[in-house]
Amino acid sequence: MVEEAQKEMINRSRLDQAAVLLMTLGESDAAEILKHLGPKEVQRLGTAMTQLTNVQQQEVEAILSNFLTEVRTLTGLGMGSDSYIRNMLVTALGEDKANGLIDRILLGGNTTGLDTLKWMESRSVADIIRNEHPQIQAIVIAYLDADQSAEILSFFPEKMRLDIMMRVASLDTVQPSALQELNNILEKQFSGNAGSQTKTMGGVKVAAEIVNNLDSNVAAELLESINDVDEDLGIQIQDLMFVFDNLKDVDDRGIQTLLREVSSDILIIALKGADDDLKEKIFKNMSKRAAELLRDDLDAKGPVKLSEVESAQKEILVIARRMADAGEINLGGGGEQML
Repeated sequence: MVEEAQKEMINRSRLDQAAVLLMTLGESDAAEILKHLGPKEVQRLGTAMTQLTNVQQQEVEAILSNFLTEVRTLTGLGMGSDSYIRNMLVTALGEDKANGLIDRILLGGNTTGLDTLKWMESRSVADIIRNEHPQIQAIVIAYLDADQSAEILSFFPEKMRLDIMMRVASLDTVQPSALQELNNILEKQFSGNAGSQTKTMGGVKVAAEIVNNLDSNVAAELLESINDVDEDLGIQIQDLMFVFDNLKDVDDRGIQTLLREVSSDILIIALKGADDDLKEKIFKNMSKRAAELLRDDLDAKGPVKLSEVESAQKEILVIARRMADAGEINLGGGGEQML
């Protein structure tokens, strides 16, 4: 029975294992852990919690045992963030339990107006900044995570998206007065003080990351518009973009590390839109048995909507970029083709 639980644990991604671990903790302990995570980590964990099914007691024990083994090899958990939880817990744990966690975590918190935007729905953020000066809009877009910024931009007309992205790409540092102005705009809803130092944000790399997260059609239109205005800038953005096909440039060890974080269901859908070279790259970095099962699942999988394929590929790319930022894998160079 223990061996079966270990096998089940291996079949679950590390994200699912983390979700199981959190669900076994009491509200107070869970709150202490979650308050050190950023919005995206909390959202991913919350979603994983809601999707947990058929978790056996033996599997929980195996996950806890594996966690304790890993912790003993570390000098610390290495967590640290000034962002606090504002949502997703309701979805994950239900309103009553979530409210208790939120109260504990937010008590005494001092999140700034800009940080608070990370916890809001993208449409709400778009509505807040829609009528502000384009430079203010660019600062917000450059400050937030690329995937959220891409969602926000999707609520703006094409001409406005172009103006904002041109400003994001040309940003370097932001003066305290600009940050103070932005916090004043948000003052009625959020609290926080601007720092006294200039802040580095924006630039071509940030622009490329945002375009990477846009819907493929929107991204193609935006890149074409940028090229029309500044061809050199358009080329720089495309050179820095990392798309699904670029996973072929990741070394074998990096692919193996990435695959441990990706669920089989997402991988199957993503590979429906991949070329043969990338598929072979994935297959050769799996065990022979796992590769055979994946091939069979791909063959058995019927037609999949392009939007579903793109969504699955972007989910894997988000994981890949997060792992690259953490130094766990090396993505290598960018690509020049859109998904």
